[in-house]
Amino acid sequence: MKAVKSVVRRSRKKQANQANIKLNCDLGEGFGAYTMGCDEEIMPLIDSVNIACGFHGGDPSIIRQTVLLAKRHKVEMGAHVAYPDLQGFGRRSMNIRGQELIDCIQYQISALDGMARTHGGRVTYVKPHGALYNDMNTDEALERTVMHAVASWHRPLELVRLATPRDKKSVETAFEYGLSLRFEAFADRGYTRAGYLVPRDKPGAVLDVAAAVAQAKAIASGTLRSVKGHKLNIVPDTLCVHGDTPAAFDMLKAIRSALQTPAD
Repeated sequence: MKAVKSVVRRSRKKQANQANIKLNCDLGEGFGAYTMGCDEEIMPLIDSVNIACGFHGGDPSIIRQTVLLAKRHKVEMGAHVAYPDLQGFGRRSMNIRGQELIDCIQYQISALDGMARTHGGRVTYVKPHGALYNDMNTDEALERTVMHAVASWHRPLELVRLATPRDKKSVETAFEYGLSLRFEAFADRGYTRAGYLVPRDKPGAVLDVAAAVAQAKAIASGTLRSVKGHKLNIVPDTLCVHGDTPAAFDMLKAIRSALQTPAD
């Protein structure tokens, strides 16, 4: 169990030093004539990038451009896999399970990893997107299917999961598959009392720049609270800002500066 537990141990060490928390962002989510976010400005500010693989956003040219941008700035690349829901931006739950979902996930990893390798890079982790990411929090069978899809890839990849007060269960399940987890928190999203993200159609779901900076500092110092004020005990490895969040660039720039400033 060392491989999986080591992720949790590193998280606790990071929590004591907020400058060590890594920043990640979802990029490459435009497609065709549609652009989304300011990828070129954001990329230098982050440590890892979750690149859309064509199912919720991204197309062959945008995937290539995002890979080259990440490589130029020495940013770690991860496959941002989703339900096949381009029209809904991957934010609609879909009744896809079992081998069909495994095929969808591995197809997306293959697309990104193939492009990355063509240009001298490689994919090192997988992060589910949108509804798939959220559905895994409440559907253990779905979580297991996603873990199996990632674990059965031809080489080891880490899986990004939402950091919650119940991480131990996910760690135990991941261990069954020989899978290493990377736990994630969000600077730009409000939290429920249970430690999940507030649904986007509810008040307090998406934070502005000032609130996101304050929340990033709270996460780093172990003092995160829900939108209702309940203390949440989470221990993340990485901190995310969505690339389509308004003012994402300003948010990441301010968060990077705040986390590099010694705490009082």
